[in-house]
Amino acid sequence: MLPQASGEARGRIARRLATLSELPSTLTRLLLRDEIEIARPLLEGCLNLSDADLVDCIGRATPDHWRLAAARRGLSELVSESIVATGDVPTIEILLCNDSAKISAPAVEVMVAYTREHPRLVLLLLCRNELRPSHASVMFWWCGAYERKLILQRFAVTREVLQDAVTDVFPMAAAENLQDPLSRKGLQFIEPRQRNRAALERSAFNSLDEAVAGAVSGLTRELAQEISYLSGLKSTTGAKIFTDPGGEGIAVLCKAAGLPKAAIRALWRGLRRPEVNDTGHLAPALMRAIRDGDEDAINDHSTPQRTAMLALSREFGR
Repeated sequence: MLPQASGEARGRIARRLATLSELPSTLTRLLLRDEIEIARPLLEGCLNLSDADLVDCIGRATPDHWRLAAARRGLSELVSESIVATGDVPTIEILLCNDSAKISAPAVEVMVAYTREHPRLVLLLLCRNELRPSHASVMFWWCGAYERKLILQRFAVTREVLQDAVTDVFPMAAAENLQDPLSRKGLQFIEPRQRNRAALERSAFNSLDEAVAGAVSGLTRELAQEISYLSGLKSTTGAKIFTDPGGEGIAVLCKAAGLPKAAIRALWRGLRRPEVNDTGHLAPALMRAIRDGDEDAINDHSTPQRTAMLALSREFGR
């Protein structure tokens, strides 16, 4: 009888069902797929809808229904995945703002991919506990300067903490000449200067510092690859860093490899990037402020200017 009932009658039935602890499944699903004003009492006020009911609604109803479903408290990972699968950005934004919703790793990965075309999702994802460093590192390459700053602030780990935790391992590994490949990789990752010493033996340069200094006259593809190898980076990662329009990747590279602050200027100039413009990351006044440790002067610069150097904390000065 329900399909032949008036909208007013269907609305009364939906409001009545919303108060029940046990719901007739078929009737509930028909009403959840009904006009939004009829489905609203169930989507907003019924605490006993099952995951199956909600997934059926999301699969068969309209974006207005999706958005009410995304705002429900205590959403399960299954329902969240169904919402993400719609690809509807306004609905996904509501889901990300729902602190009580559980979001699975596969759903996060899908949303991370969406951020390339919909950058406004980046900030919302950065507020979620489900976001992992691997997800953030993917978004880093296409998000803005402010979002990059948040990524580095949230996921950066002070290397000294890791070093203190394995203080006794360094001499043990050195005594064995770093024979164990897993231990060698882990220790190289957290040592003060992340460099590929095996690559240095095959390099035409005496050191990474020398290779970087040579970039001032022009950073060719071959030299960029050499710097990447000497820094312990894959060539693809190095290519991302050197082709990226921002200075954040270069700053992180220099800090990780234990290079002096002057290396950033050398690489920036080698890339023929402007040092002074409306949004110039490496304006001379900012460089002087960083070199002199003038925190007030640094803060006077805009966020896009400061982001290029946010990896260069005082501990980086060598």
